[in-house]
This record gives sequence, structure tokens and C-alpha cells, in this order.
Amino acid sequence: MKLLNKHNTGNHEAPLEDPISGVANLFDISIVLIVAMMIALMTALNVLELFDPNTDVTLTKKNAKGEMEIISKKGKEIKVKKISPDEAAGQGERLGTAYQLEDGQIIYVPESE
Repeated sequence: MKLLNKHNTGNHEAPLEDPISGVANLFDISIVLIVAMMIALMTALNVLELFDPNTDVTLTKKNAKGEMEIISKKGKEIKVKKISPDEAAGQGERLGTAYQLEDGQIIYVPESE
């Protein structure tokens, strides 16, 4: 009888998986997708240069209120300067004209006196 009980081919069911493990896998996949999208966005906007200590980068931003923000990075040092419209206004003289070519290159032509 003992032999028959050991080799009984009855309905042994496999243990059920924890339902939370599926949610954890979805969370892991979403984290990977978020990181991939952040890297793709940074690559598309050419912002990866901000992390290179050997490059100098200057960014200019202007919000809806007309306030400008200049972000400059030299080496490992990053400076942020906020400029109001009053600070940016003033008198000056025309020095020349700048032209942008089809390939994106900018050419400055000084005024002749």
C-alpha cells in the first residue's frame, strides 16, 4: 500500500504564482521605459553636452513673462543668471549684420564706415 501512495498520480496542482509579482514586473518595465525616454529626449535636444566636463555650453531661455535666463557651463562650473526685460533694454549702436546659411552656419558681416 505504501508503494501505491507514493506513486499516486492524483491531481497535484502547481503552486499558484503571487499576483503581486506581475505588478512588480510591470513596474520594472515602466522604469526601464522612462529611463530610455529620458535618454532619447536628452539626445534629441543635444543636452548630453551638459554632462561632459570638457565642453563649454551656454543656453538661453525666455519664458512667457519676457524674463530671460542664461545658463552657462564652463568645465564643471554651472552659472544661472536671470535677466528681466528692464536689464536687457538699453541703447547701443549697430555693429553689423548676421546671416544664417542653409547649412546652419552663421556669418557676421561688420558695418563698413
